[in-house]
Amino acid sequence: MRILRRRDVEHVTGLSRSTIYSMMSEGNFPKPLRLGKRAVGWPESTVIAWLEQRTDKSSM
Repeated sequence: MRILRRRDVEHVTGLSRSTIYSMMSEGNFPKPLRLGKRAVGWPESTVIAWLEQRTDKSSM
């Protein structure tokens, strides 16, 4: 399993840091995994699945 750090998530999704955290607080973006005391990351598969879900909804 590959873990994406925040900058990687920003690059893959095209979202800014503030948008990612705002969407997380609204329940519209997956929460990260705690990797250490001050580090978090998202499983790449979770981010890709989220993107695919958004793409599927927009094509309806």
